[in-house]
Amino acid sequence: IQHGGTDPTGCEAPSGAGGGGGRKRDSLGTTSSPAHLIIKDLGEIHSRLLDHRPVIQGETRYFVKEFEEKRGLREMRALENLKNMIHETNEHTLPTCTETMEDSLSHVLQRLQAATASVCRLQQREQERKKVHNDHLIASEKQHIMQWEDFMKEQHSKQADVDEEHRKAMEKLKEQYAEMEKDLAKFSTF
Repeated sequence: IQHGGTDPTGCEAPSGAGGGGGRKRDSLGTTSSPAHLIIKDLGEIHSRLLDHRPVIQGETRYFVKEFEEKRGLREMRALENLKNMIHETNEHTLPTCTETMEDSLSHVLQRLQAATASVCRLQQREQERKKVHNDHLIASEKQHIMQWEDFMKEQHSKQADVDEEHRKAMEKLKEQYAEMEKDLAKFSTF
């Protein structure tokens, strides 16, 4: 191989002793060989047909820019509306509601206290009525017990009287039958 000549494969040999020189050697060893040109063309075709990164990056940047601009304006309007609504609520609606609530609540509180007092009075009356009713029931029960005891005593006394009358009547009947038997025995002897 000579300086600046070609080797047997058809590739240029590097010029100079160390392999360095005025021209750089590419991966196939030539800078303008037909294989190099074909590979370069294939690389371009591949990048145009199959490598969509540059196009996608451009579309992505455009989409993000448009989205942020539209979204930013929409969100700014929404935030401005919220700010106005909060201001309106704080300045007008809230004080009106508070005032109405205080007026209504004081009226409701007065009515509630009056109702509570009425309920307490009714409850006290009911308790007194129950106490009187219970006292009456207890007194009535005691009276019934006493009447029952008197009735039972009277029944025992009457039973004793009836038993005594029955015993006397039995004795009288026995005597009468005994006499009738004697009279019958007299008549039967004839």
